[in-house]
Amino acid sequence: MKQDEQNDQKELYEHHRFDVDRGQSLLRIDKYLFNHLVNVSRNKIQNAARAGNILVNGNPVKSNYKIKPEDIISVVLPHPPHEFELIPENIPINIIYEDDDIIVVNKDPNMVVHPGHGNYTGTLVNALAYHLKDLPLFHKGKIRPGLVHRIDKGTSGILVVAKTDLALNRLAKQFYDRNTQRTYVALVWGNFDSDTGTITGNIGRNLKERMKMKVFNEGEHGKFAITHFKVLENLGYVSLLECRLETGRTHQIRVHMEFAGHPVFNDARYGGDKILKGTTFSKYRQFVQNCFKLMPRPALHAKSLGFRHPISGKPMFFDSELAQDMQVVVDKWRNYISNREIEK
Repeated sequence: MKQDEQNDQKELYEHHRFDVDRGQSLLRIDKYLFNHLVNVSRNKIQNAARAGNILVNGNPVKSNYKIKPEDIISVVLPHPPHEFELIPENIPINIIYEDDDIIVVNKDPNMVVHPGHGNYTGTLVNALAYHLKDLPLFHKGKIRPGLVHRIDKGTSGILVVAKTDLALNRLAKQFYDRNTQRTYVALVWGNFDSDTGTITGNIGRNLKERMKMKVFNEGEHGKFAITHFKVLENLGYVSLLECRLETGRTHQIRVHMEFAGHPVFNDARYGGDKILKGTTFSKYRQFVQNCFKLMPRPALHAKSLGFRHPISGKPMFFDSELAQDMQVVVDKWRNYISNREIEK
């Protein structure tokens, strides 16, 4: 490649540029950049240096290079800057409790919790960044401010978010120590032999399909996970469950239910978007397809959350009603089963 072409490429992919002050003392460049780049780890900076992506006055340098006054630093990173930028957005959110330290939100279905690949705007964190824009923890640039847990995009329900660093650290410790109480309501395919049960199994990234999680034998892969369930209602070919989590693994309920042979209703990722139980009648098929259309997401709701207030230590408990789309589908199943029994 010709030199002028290299310069064109450099300008195209140069994501950060720093003109070092005249009064700057000698300092390792990785430490300097760590202090100046938002949401970029020191390890990422060192990897960029190893790849030749940190240049001083146009020349690649190692991470231990000592910067000097009036150096011109260019940093090329593998992702464009907007992937690290949090944009506050005035998006309505359902706040059910708020004080100086925490905020509790009842998340709408199909709202992503925090920015990530393919979802950089319109998330709950974008909305919180706007609502709490005057707080240090929510200043522009922090990608996951205040989050100690999350729920999937398609899952509705309750989340607690910290408003200060102290609250964040104390809540994180409660979740890590499993000192919180979390219950979900799920509509799943099939019926159960017992009204209560427990599903265990290590959950880890599916080695063949990276967007999915999978249950592995202990010691093979993944992290230990345990889900307790109670049947709330038998609705013929589906069941309404209360699920209580002891652990908080990615997609835990969805993966454990698939593993148990009872995928969450309309969970496309784990096979619940097909008619897995029931009759072959076209009227029944049409009924299920209508339910899928009414609720184009997994039938899962984070119903309640209990924890101790991170500052006062007072026990807190929050409960919520099912999201409207899920409630409509549950009611349709109730009507379907009652009509079927009348016909008998």
